[in-house]
Amino acid sequence: MENKTGLFTNAVIWFGVAISVSEIEAGIGIGNMSSLSSLWLPLVLGHIVGGILLFLVGYIGASVRLNAMEVTSSTFGKYGSKFFATLNVMQLVAWVAVLNAQGAYALASLNLPISFPLTCIILAMLVALWVYMGLQRISKITTVVMAVLVLLLAILSFKFLGLGSSGFATLASSVAKSSSLGFWNIFEISIAMPISWLPVISDYTKDVKEPIKATLVSAVAYTFASLWMYFIGIEIANIGMNLNIAQAILLANLGTSGIIIVVLSTITTNFLAANSAGESAKVIFHKLDVKMVGIAVSILSAVIAISGIMNHYIDFLYLIASVFGPMAAVLLVSFYCGGNDKKNNGISYWNIFSWLMGFIVYYFTVNMNSIVLGPSLLAFIVSAFLAYLGVLVEKRRTVELN
Repeated sequence: MENKTGLFTNAVIWFGVAISVSEIEAGIGIGNMSSLSSLWLPLVLGHIVGGILLFLVGYIGASVRLNAMEVTSSTFGKYGSKFFATLNVMQLVAWVAVLNAQGAYALASLNLPISFPLTCIILAMLVALWVYMGLQRISKITTVVMAVLVLLLAILSFKFLGLGSSGFATLASSVAKSSSLGFWNIFEISIAMPISWLPVISDYTKDVKEPIKATLVSAVAYTFASLWMYFIGIEIANIGMNLNIAQAILLANLGTSGIIIVVLSTITTNFLAANSAGESAKVIFHKLDVKMVGIAVSILSAVIAISGIMNHYIDFLYLIASVFGPMAAVLLVSFYCGGNDKKNNGISYWNIFSWLMGFIVYYFTVNMNSIVLGPSLLAFIVSAFLAYLGVLVEKRRTVELN
């Protein structure tokens, strides 16, 4: 009998996903370009909306017992599913490389006696080992790792809070002069992170014992941990402008603890991304082994990270939102409104069109300063609306035929 994961395991998994250098760096960016009085509402709102989307998408996989890309076949058709699976593999490979590079840069800034390329290789090998061991075998180890991370991050938060209080007035005045992020800019940066995990979450909810509870726990755990990471980033910005996480760790005299945080957080997040790359690859070529693909992705990530992918990180994050936000919108409408119980062996042209229109809307609005709702949510709404029109037409046609 196939092993099923419980509530605690899923909470640990998704709490660990959010604990990453990338989330902290996003918080630093918001903190450096926003006043403290204006950032909390859009930051929390973006995470809440993102968390709700995570739950709704994750529950689809949990209810039909299919992975994240398999569930798209009845919405977009067999070939549509392969198309998105291909895009997902590509973005996950790059995502693992980005996180690998961020972790290596942070460790290099902590004055470790190893080079950046070697650090990338070591991190990639640790992730590959994690993937090889598998989710069931490492569940207890992951629990211990998360306990250590939570303790160290709590210490880090209090340290940063103390450091930031002394220079608050100076920082506040400088931020007020240079602030450039509006409400919807902050909302967009906030929602971008949970959206980036929409094409992944069903890879893990498909094997849960209790679909609704486990999916809810996963979404809540991620949302809470992600907000915490953004808060740490904002604390770092509060210490002084242009600080990164490594400089802040050194300033707080948490050298060894900081190293442990960076290494463990990189492993817990990259494990999920690398493993999901294997799940998506299996949709494209059914004979592929999920673990072997995950290990290959981990190793490839080191090569890409060393090549300098970090220079394109922000554009990459926007690309994820532009592709998978509208995809999730069409998927949700198809499943919850369209009675998504039929097989589609070809391609659903209307649903592909609905996705494409959302994708286009995103690119027309992404460079508009603080556009209402933000480009990700606007693209989501457009794709959902068009998909719903398709559902209405299909239902009317069914009634007429009967």
